[in-house]
Amino acid sequence: MSPELISILVLVVVFVIATTRSVNMGALAFAAAFGVGTLVADLDADGIFAGFPGDLFVVLVGVTYLFAIARANGTTDWLVHAAVRLVRGRVALIPWVMFALTGALTAIGAVSPAAVAIVAPIALSFATRYSISPLLMGTMVVHGAQAGGFSPISIYGSIVNGIVEREKLPGSEIGLFLASLIANLLIAAVLFAVLGGRKLWARGAVAPEDGGVPGRGKASAGTGSSTGGSGTGTGGTGTGGTGAGTGTGGTAPAAVAVRPEQETGGAEGTGIRLNPARIATLVALVALVVAVLGFDLDAGLTAVTLAVVLSTAWPDDSRRAVGEIAWSTVLLICGVLTYVGVLEEMGTITWAGEGVGGIGVPLLAAVLLCYIGAIVSAFASSVGIMGALIPLAVPFLAQGEIGAVGMVAALAVSATVVDVSPFSTNGALVLAAAPDVDRDRFFRQLMIYGGIVVAAVPVLAWLVLVVPGFG
Repeated sequence: MSPELISILVLVVVFVIATTRSVNMGALAFAAAFGVGTLVADLDADGIFAGFPGDLFVVLVGVTYLFAIARANGTTDWLVHAAVRLVRGRVALIPWVMFALTGALTAIGAVSPAAVAIVAPIALSFATRYSISPLLMGTMVVHGAQAGGFSPISIYGSIVNGIVEREKLPGSEIGLFLASLIANLLIAAVLFAVLGGRKLWARGAVAPEDGGVPGRGKASAGTGSSTGGSGTGTGGTGTGGTGAGTGTGGTAPAAVAVRPEQETGGAEGTGIRLNPARIATLVALVALVVAVLGFDLDAGLTAVTLAVVLSTAWPDDSRRAVGEIAWSTVLLICGVLTYVGVLEEMGTITWAGEGVGGIGVPLLAAVLLCYIGAIVSAFASSVGIMGALIPLAVPFLAQGEIGAVGMVAALAVSATVVDVSPFSTNGALVLAAAPDVDRDRFFRQLMIYGGIVVAAVPVLAWLVLVVPGFG
């Protein structure tokens, strides 16, 4: 049995054990990387650790650390209320606002993971507050990022168009951009319909203070105390934190509990005041956006630095933030990607791609390359796999039976829509950023959805873009 085949079989075993024995897949993957790397690939420790995603480790830690502080001091609550006001209480519009926002960021030049790192924590905090499916909100953010990801001035678009030009293939910058935009927009529409979007429309408009429950009076309708007292009113009650109130409208969820600084009559009618800690946190979030998009600084290192500054200034708000970093997610993602790095180091991915490229039937080779792009990209760099697969497609593209424009677009779509996988950078950011969720359950949801995308999208992209012979 060839070393490449052994490495693939070991990966299958890792998946089986992780799903049947509830062992952290990252820990299993580290063990597999050690075993395969040492016994099969003849790699030393440096060779094994060459695949460790140090940059992604810092991004996951930094972003979740910064937004844990933002949640602790109430900044994310303030942002959620601001978002509700922006759409005039129409909660159903918020997933689309997040889709458009990440799409706009990537279209103007943001790296996809950077855009997701900025938007996902806010979007998922909103989902928690207003009882929106975190799977819906997270996937809308990721698909939004990919929708704008291939504009002519974007990072992905520039890289892929550069590869096409270097390989002397026919290309269409606008065609590539529209293919990704339309594909992700259609997927987002299906997700919205399937994952509760129609119920959100039926909910109608809500007030920022009612926790997303239609028909409930505003918390400010009554009087109350934020330090353990009680009050009465006609709008309902809030329970949680250190205060409680009673009324005739029922009981509000703990998500709308009154913090000491969330007394009624707060800034802009939201019931949440902008105190110095929250103002500083908002400035830090803006600084993160400017640093990443304007000065091309690393999102992880920037987020860690800003979090340290906030922790130093307000240690009480930040005391538990380090414990809220998604360490289990960090272990999972870093372990799996380290094993994928071993696969790349021993040539398994190139071996699989070259085997497909040598098939004598161009259309069959095209769909198989789309599937390889999707499967590998679910664990590794999307742009990296496109950079490897587009050159592999050159020999049968030169025969003239396959349109180069359609093939490149199909590869681009197949290799990027799967970034919702929890093993990809974007999917990992969504998993790590979701507050107050069962992470094991959310991980399984993302993995199942990622599997569906891997199975369905490549063949659909092949049918729509390759079979007609575009380009």
